[in-house]
Amino acid sequence: MLSRRPGRRIPRLRTRFRTGGRPGRAARLLAVGCVLLCTGGLLTAGTAEASTAPAPEGTARVRALVAQMTLDEKLSFVHWTAGPAGGPLAKGVGYLPGVPRLGVPPLQVSDGPTGVRINGARSTALPTPTALAATFDDSLATAYGKVLGHEGRALGQDVVLGPMVNTIRVPHGGRNFETFSEDPLVTARTAAAQIKGTQSQGLMATVKHFAGNNQESDRFTVDATIDEQTLQEIELPGFHSAVDAGAAAVMCSYNGVNGTHSCSNDQLLQKVLREQWGFRGWVMSDWLATHAPSDITKGLDQELGLEMGKPTDPVPDSKYFGASLRTALREGAVPEATLDRSVTRIVSQMERFGLLDTPAPQRPVRDAQAGRDTARRIAENGAVLLRNTTAAGRPALPLTGAAAADLAVIGDSALRPKVSGLGSAHVVPDGAQAPLDALRERAGSGASVRYEPGVDRLGTPLPAENLSPAFTNGKQLDAGGDRAFYDGTLTVPADGDYRLGLRVDGGLAVLQVEGQDPVYAADSFSETTSVVLRLTRGTHKLSMSGWAWPDRPLSVDLTWVTPEQAARNLQRAVTAASAAKTAVVFAQDEGSEGYDRPGLSLPDGQDALISAVAKANPNTVVVLNTGSSVLMPWLSSTAAVLDMWYPGQEGARATAALLYGDTNPSGKLTQTFPAAEDAQPMAGNPKRFPGVDGKQEYSEGIHVGYRWYDQQGVTPLFPFGHGLSYTTFDYRDLAVERTATGAAVRVSVRNTGSVAGKEAVQVYLGPSGLVSAPQAVKKLAGYTKVALEPGEEKRVTVPVDARQLQYWNTQRHTWQNAPGPRTVLVGSSSADIRLTGRLTQ
Repeated sequence: MLSRRPGRRIPRLRTRFRTGGRPGRAARLLAVGCVLLCTGGLLTAGTAEASTAPAPEGTARVRALVAQMTLDEKLSFVHWTAGPAGGPLAKGVGYLPGVPRLGVPPLQVSDGPTGVRINGARSTALPTPTALAATFDDSLATAYGKVLGHEGRALGQDVVLGPMVNTIRVPHGGRNFETFSEDPLVTARTAAAQIKGTQSQGLMATVKHFAGNNQESDRFTVDATIDEQTLQEIELPGFHSAVDAGAAAVMCSYNGVNGTHSCSNDQLLQKVLREQWGFRGWVMSDWLATHAPSDITKGLDQELGLEMGKPTDPVPDSKYFGASLRTALREGAVPEATLDRSVTRIVSQMERFGLLDTPAPQRPVRDAQAGRDTARRIAENGAVLLRNTTAAGRPALPLTGAAAADLAVIGDSALRPKVSGLGSAHVVPDGAQAPLDALRERAGSGASVRYEPGVDRLGTPLPAENLSPAFTNGKQLDAGGDRAFYDGTLTVPADGDYRLGLRVDGGLAVLQVEGQDPVYAADSFSETTSVVLRLTRGTHKLSMSGWAWPDRPLSVDLTWVTPEQAARNLQRAVTAASAAKTAVVFAQDEGSEGYDRPGLSLPDGQDALISAVAKANPNTVVVLNTGSSVLMPWLSSTAAVLDMWYPGQEGARATAALLYGDTNPSGKLTQTFPAAEDAQPMAGNPKRFPGVDGKQEYSEGIHVGYRWYDQQGVTPLFPFGHGLSYTTFDYRDLAVERTATGAAVRVSVRNTGSVAGKEAVQVYLGPSGLVSAPQAVKKLAGYTKVALEPGEEKRVTVPVDARQLQYWNTQRHTWQNAPGPRTVLVGSSSADIRLTGRLTQ
């Protein structure tokens, strides 16, 4: 969001902005402001699922409380404020004062998709939701939720903004790491289990972003054009499951859906959410996603976000649900009964969670060790072994013998761990060990473990002689300061690619080299925002501006990596790799709220680094710290690829355990990895992504993710559901039968290898031959995770819910059974089908 005074914003998080293929400057500025401040025709009327007229909302106790509130007190519930002390966003994202005279306590809300994010506090940084979903294990999703719930309550929070359940539709999506899957069943099951875990600890969960928030490009203004069947079958199941799991709140999204802003969309917020699904909680907007006071009449109950001024301004008002809503109430444009309804919904959830009780529920003591244990367990179980074949046809992993004792470890994230993505999901952990140190510990004192960065993303201080006038790293602005603080020139000795780094503490800074995109950095927790700029030999104008937090000064450091230094770094990495038995290369990308990736390749020359290392040493293992799918032009020349995602604060230990075989990888991809930039659903169709004339068309319909690859006959790099193990599994004796709740698929699975392992058994359904509506070639209909000792066999039952045997009928606007026989396919991935059967209905 832009503030009322252009160029002045208050960040809630560290972020990183990179250039190259980015939108125009105005769009970037808008994205920057939002990343720093944010949290984060449909159906025709009268569907067959609509319920009868609902009973009055709220218990008699809640209705009596609301009836005793003054207008000011009621208005205080429908917009979050900054809190009573410490300035804007002093703790979490927002604060409600409550009504102490009536025994209604305050509420505090925090961000939290990957951990509870509190300004000035540390908490457990969990692996990203992509890693959680890759476990294919509902019990781990519940455990994940319990950590969020326990820590949120212990850190003074009452509501957490998570989980995010939007579909991974766009491979480039900047926030893909924050959500679960391209498949609606995986998303729905994982979300429900996580919410139950979170709310079991007394913390209210907020499912987001309702709906169609599948890209960051133009997210404030884009309108998602989604046909009714696609909306119901692909995008909405995660939200429906969250409602069924009892989510206390729903957050509506920035984008529009079929011509109407999501937070003003009565079809979504009332007909679908309330009438079809029976949701009894409250709906809040994304940060400043409200558009008018009248949105409260369309189903929005609460506005999240303050219209900010400069850091020294008094705490500002809500944009629409404060003074503007008061005026609308006074003029009769909004009935006071509508305000009462929204307040009742919020207070009802407070009652449900015991917050109106006397005494109120006690807050627990934070259990950091339990958080660490859960983070590591999920990182280990969610890691996906993508490749494990040497040139000689033998597995490279786990590391054993001489290959385990002579390592060249390469890559920036081996030394500076990539814990999480950026944006409102960024969590400052208690601590995070470097993977390099974890590997050294695991290899033992007799091993040789050498390190080279390969690509140095930090650099060295920019020499004074290259800047005129001189620039001294350190303090630039006093607390509360807001101005330009440097205007001069940068001289470079030769043409080439120069990496400029900007490290910030205490506010936000913008570096601008004339003719180049600006570089932004904000409170980066001692990490450096860096960008590669192609500069010609000679002098270039350079300026910097920024502002400081009200309570501390702004400190800025400048670093750089010259083309000569970059070439030396690459050569040193190649030399180290050629001298070692095994080369382990850590590679990362930067998923972030606020912008989408410009391409699917690894950034910062890492593809060239991996290719050069693998050429020097064919026993090269690649560890990916990435948030979503990436291209791998070097794949065939490597021995193994282990995708750790953004693994959270315990990622280093989990990585070492997996590489050395202390833990057997069992994660499976919940998104398809394309083989090429032009071989994925969005390729060559700007109407699908990023959109044209303000519209983003879901013209692929229900064929999202693996369904599109099947429909188009396109072979991906790695299919949905793929994931290797250090053992092997045999499937046999398939049996399929109808049940009262859908169907049951039974199969015997045997561990045919020499080590214990876990297998995610996946059941897919073929289309019905008697349905004219679009259908997938096959769709995931059920799955379960089974643990087996060497030689052990278990009979596994995979339930298939009745909903998976249905389709959305757009003529009747309801779910309808798909008649006729269905092919049942059971396998280890969507492309590795082991057994085929038949289900008759």
